[in-house]
Amino acid sequence: MYSDRGDVNPVAVAPPIRDSRGMSARYNLLSPEVKANPYPAYAEMRRSAPVCQVDPGGMWAVSRYDDVMHVLKNPQLFSSQGFRVATNPPWLGGNPFSESMLTMDPPQHGRLRMLVSRAFGVSAMARMERRVRAFAEQAVAELPLGQPFDIMPPYALRIPAYVIGDLMGMEPALHSRLKRWADLITGGVTTVKPDEHERKQLARDAVADLRRYFGELLEQRRREPGDDLVSELLRARMEGEALTQDELIAFMSLLLVGGIETAVNMLGSSLVVLLEHPELWERLRADRSRIPVFLEEVLRYEPPAQAAPRITTEEVELGGVRLPKGAPLLVLMGSACRDEAHFPDGDRFDPERPGPQNLPFGHGVHFCLGAQLARMEGRLALEALLSRCGRLERGPEPITWHRTLVVRGPATLPIVLHPA
Repeated sequence: MYSDRGDVNPVAVAPPIRDSRGMSARYNLLSPEVKANPYPAYAEMRRSAPVCQVDPGGMWAVSRYDDVMHVLKNPQLFSSQGFRVATNPPWLGGNPFSESMLTMDPPQHGRLRMLVSRAFGVSAMARMERRVRAFAEQAVAELPLGQPFDIMPPYALRIPAYVIGDLMGMEPALHSRLKRWADLITGGVTTVKPDEHERKQLARDAVADLRRYFGELLEQRRREPGDDLVSELLRARMEGEALTQDELIAFMSLLLVGGIETAVNMLGSSLVVLLEHPELWERLRADRSRIPVFLEEVLRYEPPAQAAPRITTEEVELGGVRLPKGAPLLVLMGSACRDEAHFPDGDRFDPERPGPQNLPFGHGVHFCLGAQLARMEGRLALEALLSRCGRLERGPEPITWHRTLVVRGPATLPIVLHPA
């Protein structure tokens, strides 16, 4: 869980976290123990060193709710360029996700957000619901019953991939590539070690494939506009100005990552919670109207977006620590969502807890445009599963978790579904 290393930046001083021997240590947020369950580490940070350096790379982790909100509300002091630095290392040669509005600060961010926000309005979501419901029911109808299998690919991944592919007007045969692209241009970049040359090439290939395909899709929609988000983006104007080709591809990359990662991990974590609390499964089967409230607590208890990188734009004090200009931060939303000061008994799953839980979707100028879409996908996917299955059971193999800094969710989830 710990790595014995000194602080890499002598300008900023934080109280050290002590290990069981009383020695100064710091958490490695990518260690197997922390990835399997990061919440004890988060709790110790909140108690002992709410702003402290962590591995990999000596970033400054921000763990308390109030400090997290302060960072997210003040982009002039804590720049989203941290995302760009984290996801576009020099060896990659460029990453359209790193050029998206997620990595921008005002005022550039506001211009792009206004151009694309209509695509996620109430009317757009209402138009999509019928198609999403039909596909969720189809996907669930094809799941095996009475035998163990990994439910992540045919359910938790398949439904969100369909939704994003349908939203962008992509050929269904390409939907299976979307999660691989999303993984490789985010976690496949941020977790690569210097000597992992094969993984570096996989990420470079994914960026090239994504640029090529999205470029071809844009050209096709210019020639033959359709009823999809890509056509809508090509038509969008703000004061007579359209999105450039690079901006379009960057936004499509952001939609790919945000639309898939959030929904996939929310669905996976929902099933983990239901396996741990079978009484909740029975309660939801008896009253489907409780699904939205259940999902809100899943978002707090196991937020898909666990962390967000930021960079200080000037010397600043945060949580009692002086940070120099250019200090890399990792804002731990996963810790903030369990902060005892705001969520009493935060390590307990409580479906009656007041909501909604918006922090997992970010805050302020970077609040996720697709939050309602993700909630709709989660609701419809669970409704379909509840209709077909009477009981869930753990599979014989252990659950594994994704190895990435910024998102959390099951990588594999062995399960047995019993018929209703």
